[in-house]
Amino acid sequence: MPNSGQAGRRAASHRNPSSADPRSHPFLGAHTSAVLGELQRYESRNVTFVAPDGAWPIVWERARGMHVWDVEGRRYLDLTAAFGVTACGHANPCVVRAGQQQMARLGHAMGDVHPHALKAHLARELSRLTFERWNRTQPASERTHGKTIFCNSGFEAVEAALKTARLLTQRPGVVAFSGAYHGLGYGALNATHRELFRAPFRDQLGGFGRFVPFPLSDAEVKAALDQVARCFRRHPTGAVLIEPIQGRGGNRVPPARFLPALRQLCRRHDVLLILDEIYTGLGRTGAWFACEHWGVVPDLICLGKALTGGFPLSACVGRAGLMDRAWPESAGEALHTSTYLGHPVGCAMALAQIKEIRARRLVTHSKAMGRHLQRRLAAELPRAAAPLHVEVRGLGLMAGVALTRMDGSPAGAEALDIVRHLLHRGFILLPEGEHGNVLSLTPPLIVRRAELDRTVDALARVMKGRR
Repeated sequence: MPNSGQAGRRAASHRNPSSADPRSHPFLGAHTSAVLGELQRYESRNVTFVAPDGAWPIVWERARGMHVWDVEGRRYLDLTAAFGVTACGHANPCVVRAGQQQMARLGHAMGDVHPHALKAHLARELSRLTFERWNRTQPASERTHGKTIFCNSGFEAVEAALKTARLLTQRPGVVAFSGAYHGLGYGALNATHRELFRAPFRDQLGGFGRFVPFPLSDAEVKAALDQVARCFRRHPTGAVLIEPIQGRGGNRVPPARFLPALRQLCRRHDVLLILDEIYTGLGRTGAWFACEHWGVVPDLICLGKALTGGFPLSACVGRAGLMDRAWPESAGEALHTSTYLGHPVGCAMALAQIKEIRARRLVTHSKAMGRHLQRRLAAELPRAAAPLHVEVRGLGLMAGVALTRMDGSPAGAEALDIVRHLLHRGFILLPEGEHGNVLSLTPPLIVRRAELDRTVDALARVMKGRR
């Protein structure tokens, strides 16, 4: 079973799924067994993890709203939003209709050569949603808008931001943080902290990233900022790259004063602040963007996951003046592009997704449901999980339940067992964190109070049943 969001890459790296016999577990049916057998034969190893006893994974057949059905016809309540993507629910009718209509009208365009109108419309919408909205209180002479580089996946948006910082500052260094996950492309991998991902490729990495501790208490803030400043003094640093709340790092929230102080530090040293809001953006934390909880405006922001509700599209959005200084006018050959840049179907779905988030007031709903979820988790789980220690963390509908043993060690194996038992009871959750000991709950933003209550009740029952 995986111990983080993107299932097999880590778990399969130290187990051999090709040796498993998935027919041994009663939870699996014939359809599931057939699909997993075909994957094991034809898909590369180290992608889809199959538990030796066949208890993991399920094979998805369809999904709608809060629910997923597997190929055996069983229904599950999805508390992951499919890695945080389906913010408006699976197969949201408005988003699906926008994608279908666009596919029938124009299924592909030519990226950086011959544009389509929706790319311009979405770039304008992202500007309004970020820098124009953030700068409304500023004097008219100081207001700015945003400019966007469209990409496909989250790590590509991060790499576009890193390129922007390098072009503008002429300084190659990047400061990132312990526990950071910014993707696995060769550029982003320089700023992704976990050794599991970096070690096999270290001799091919540029080595421009330096890591400092991600503070988790007020007492750790000063030390972290001092280390960032030391990097600025000792190395030619052009950018600081940070997730306002670490997702795969275990839903870790920094102290309230940290991001504002980091913003000031970057400004004093003329270093760009890049916020990776691929996971936290678009309402996930009870604000349009997590940085708004602390009143921090970045120089560049990276978006993805929930942007389209299910189509591969991401974006790097920066202050217009900054982007214009960094990137030269195109002379007919773009320095950074791809075949699917600003894909018309993705743009149509993103515009529909943003409209749906607004129309259904899902940002406000996420804030309210997140508060209810954290109250219930904190009230029910400490006694249910004993003798394990429980720490509830997160903001909005980005909640985590960290489990540790009596000796203080991360209870990764126990968390995995809980996730497996919940799956067999019809609940899809994932463990996060370097040790896989943080139960992550990031449901679609349309989740209702009753569904959250049912999840917490099931979680408590499973925890009590392990004693």
